[in-house]
Amino acid sequence: MVQMKRSILIYLLSVGLGGCGSPVTVREDQYLSLAPLTAPELNAPSPASGSDDLQVNELAAHGFLGGRQIVFRTAADPWQTHRYQQLLWDEPVPRALSRHLAARIRGAGLFRFVLIPADRGRADYLLSGEVERFEHLPTATPPRMAGTLSLTLLQADDRRPLLVRRYDAEEIVAGDTPADMAAAATRLAERLAMAVVTDLRAWRKGKGTAP
Repeated sequence: MVQMKRSILIYLLSVGLGGCGSPVTVREDQYLSLAPLTAPELNAPSPASGSDDLQVNELAAHGFLGGRQIVFRTAADPWQTHRYQQLLWDEPVPRALSRHLAARIRGAGLFRFVLIPADRGRADYLLSGEVERFEHLPTATPPRMAGTLSLTLLQADDRRPLLVRRYDAEEIVAGDTPADMAAAATRLAERLAMAVVTDLRAWRKGKGTAP
């Protein structure tokens, strides 16, 4: 019974059911933060060691993943994606993941400047890609968040691919509440971003040769 409660609690919250036999209630939308940045991270300069610049483009995504919807998938219906009705991210998933990725690369000091498309400047390299998966698995044992990114590092002047990678990761949801799910999603974003940083660092050490 306890395991069942853990598996479907957030789904029950999304459709407004208070329990067996309870009437449907109207619930206001609840917005959750994905990988929020702290004030020091927002204001800290890049500890740059490189002499060139990188622009992190906003990641592409299809369907629900392109917006604020929180996507989930159940073991009973693994081929179909669903979205929660009242639970939403407070910014689109691709934007949040791109922002977090840029912050982590900036913090690693691998480039002189790490830019985003809104910045005024010309970069030597471009990092582009797609969010292929970023979803809640509420009926998994234990419940998890799962994510997949595909990324390509390009030479800016001729769009020549220098590094092509695909990243998969999962994080356990260590609790029963929407906040616990958001915390797992933030850990997942961090795991994915640091995997990208690791590959970029290896690429830099190889002086442009892919690891």
